[in-house]
Formats: sequence, structure tokens, C-alpha cells
Amino acid sequence: MNKIRYFVESQAFGVCSRLGEKMNISASSIRLYFIYTSFLTLGSPVVLYLILAFWMEINKHMRRHAHPTIWEL
Repeated sequence: MNKIRYFVESQAFGVCSRLGEKMNISASSIRLYFIYTSFLTLGSPVVLYLILAFWMEINKHMRRHAHPTIWEL
């Protein structure tokens, strides 16, 4: 069970864990709130989740582009 949990947490873009770090809340409670609101609003928070995941990836690439390593030159 821990292998599955680790795989999902590491591969699911890390949006909930990043939000948990920023707001100082556990990532598991953010995931639960996300699941509950998804059921109540028929899945509309999924769009917000995908937008946040896209934004986090863009920020990661922008930071890497701003500070290239010797291997990227």
C-alpha cells in the first residue's frame, strides 16, 4: 500500500503537496477537500488542478532557464 501511495504522490504533479507546504497544511487533508469538492461540483475542480499543475511545470522550466547549469550551455 505504501508503494502505491508513494507512486501516486510523486507522479500526480505534486499540486496538493506543494499547496500544503505553502499553506502549512497536511497534503492529505488538501487531497480530501479536493475529492469532496470534486464530487459536490461534478468534477469542476479537476480543471483547476490541471491549471495549477501546468503552472508549476512552467515555473520549474522558467527557473531552470534563468539559471542554466554548465551542462546546458
